[in-house]
Amino acid sequence: MTAAFSYNGHEIPAFQPPAYGYTSVLVHDGQAWVSGSVPKTGEFDLHPGKVGGSVTLEQAKESAELAARNALASLSNAIGGLDNVVQLLKITVFVASAPGFNHQPRVADAATHLFRNVLGERGNHARSAVGVAELPRNSSVEIELVAAVR
Repeated sequence: MTAAFSYNGHEIPAFQPPAYGYTSVLVHDGQAWVSGSVPKTGEFDLHPGKVGGSVTLEQAKESAELAARNALASLSNAIGGLDNVVQLLKITVFVASAPGFNHQPRVADAATHLFRNVLGERGNHARSAVGVAELPRNSSVEIELVAAVR
C-alpha cells in the first residue's frame, strides 16, 4: 500500500485496496486496466446518491475528480509510479442518474480535466460517459480506465 503523494502539483490519495473480491489493476502486455474507482475517502463516499436528485451537478463533478484521483492512486501503486504511464487510452465514467438527468458528459469533464492536468498530454484519452440506475456503495460516480504503461 502506498501513501498519499503529490504529482505535478496535484495531490493523489493513498491507494485503497478493493473492498470486494477483484483486482484493482490488471497489467498485461503494456496496458493497465484499472477497475472502477469510486469517490471514497477512508470509509466514506463523497456525495452519495443520484445526480440530478440528492446530488447536484457540482457535487458530482467533485465526486468525479476524487474518483479519478483514486484511479490514479491504484494505477500508480500497480505500475511503480505515474512516470510509468505512457498514455491514458480510455476512461469510462458511470454516473448514478436520477430520472431526467442527462448531463453525464459534464460530470465526466471533471475527470478529464484532472487527468490532463496531472499527466499533461499523456492524460488525453477517449471517453464514455454513461448514466446508470445504481452504483456500488450508493456512489454517485465510478470511473474505470485503460492506460498504456512501461
